[in-house]
Amino acid sequence: MIWLRSASVPRRIAAPGHFAALLLILAAAHSSARAQVLGGQAGWRNVNLEEYRQHLNQLEGVAADCQTQRKAKGTPPANDDACDPARVGPDDRVSGAVPGDTQPREVRFDWLRAVLAHAGNKAAPAQIGGVLARAPRKQGPQPGVDAQLADALARLRADEQQAAGSAQAGPGYATERQALTGILAQKAYKGVTEVSAASRFREWLYAQLDRFLASLVRFGARSPWIVWTLRALLLAGICVGLVWAFVRLERGTRVKLIPDDFAPDQGAPPAREWQLWLKDARTMATKAQWRDAIHFVYWAAIARLESTAGSRRPWPADRTRTPREYLGLMPGADSRKPALTALTRSFERTWYGGRAAESADFNAAMELAAALGVKAE
Repeated sequence: MIWLRSASVPRRIAAPGHFAALLLILAAAHSSARAQVLGGQAGWRNVNLEEYRQHLNQLEGVAADCQTQRKAKGTPPANDDACDPARVGPDDRVSGAVPGDTQPREVRFDWLRAVLAHAGNKAAPAQIGGVLARAPRKQGPQPGVDAQLADALARLRADEQQAAGSAQAGPGYATERQALTGILAQKAYKGVTEVSAASRFREWLYAQLDRFLASLVRFGARSPWIVWTLRALLLAGICVGLVWAFVRLERGTRVKLIPDDFAPDQGAPPAREWQLWLKDARTMATKAQWRDAIHFVYWAAIARLESTAGSRRPWPADRTRTPREYLGLMPGADSRKPALTALTRSFERTWYGGRAAESADFNAAMELAAALGVKAE
């Protein structure tokens, strides 16, 4: 029968990915959470089908009394509280509504309390959708109070007629159930209907998270300051995370050529005397091995700069540096930097770039090295 509702309907959230969206809904929950208290907490009572039908008959009288009071138009009737929502009484838990059903069915009358409160001007306007739940109206002007009372009375009479009718159990479908059981017992469907322990645990976890988030929504509706606090914490966390990511990215891509505590050690000797590098360069030149000769000329210039005394020494000796790092350590105002730049490019082209070298390239490298102090003594 369509007038009955199940006592409890299990809820299940769609996916764990929706929890982040529910946290954001919490931020706006306080602006839409509203409640109407109509006649206090009605409570419940356990009744059988006949007692439920009698209760419906009494409620028809309550609705009719309220209609009579409104039609009096100012003349107080004998019962001046005919539209009092408290006359509805408690909600019903009906046992034996359907043969073979051991669970009672819950029937609520909040919709009738709302109509009576509206008719008696005892609370906010009633929720019309509760009265006309089975026949939704099109969007437009809401019906008046008298129309609501008429609809409520018609609904109560229809429910009483359904309750007074003989409730019959539906067909057993024993044959169909047996055939379906045989199909599911086939090898292809093995394990389909089984629920694993992991699935039951996930279901339990989702239910717990659903209850927790629902409690957060209710708490946020009662305490709006919590919503603004969570918003501020969320924005602050995002900003801190972005700043941290940018700092890590900048540190990872930066090439630091000069350490913070750089101070040239005037007493540290070069790893090899520049005269030895120059001697090796001339030996390679006599063998026409121009690429190796330019390589030795470059390192003769580096060793000569490292052996410079006083403040003109641009860096301490360190053979782990690259040619570009040596060039970066040379101060921009130093008059020797153009010669070192040209010598570095010549060395990189022949040694790293694989470009063929000739005697002219070697002579040019020697002239640049001479400008850096690499001269025969």
